[in-house]
Amino acid sequence: MTENKRRFKVKIGGKEYIIIGEASTARMNAVVGVVNQQLAAIKEQMPGISDERAAILTAVNAVADQLALQQKEKE
Repeated sequence: MTENKRRFKVKIGGKEYIIIGEASTARMNAVVGVVNQQLAAIKEQMPGISDERAAILTAVNAVADQLALQQKEKE
């Protein structure tokens, strides 16, 4: 692990994870907060969805948002 990487113990969807990255604590808390909000929104809309499927939909939504932002930057 390089010097500028940090370990973050976070809770996403009620499960604990260790994430290693260069982000600040505030940035990581913001990221985890958004992920948890998106997971909760998906589970509210689809109450019977599995945790795995909800996580995949969250990831797909995140990538779609990222690609839309990249496209806007090009215009």
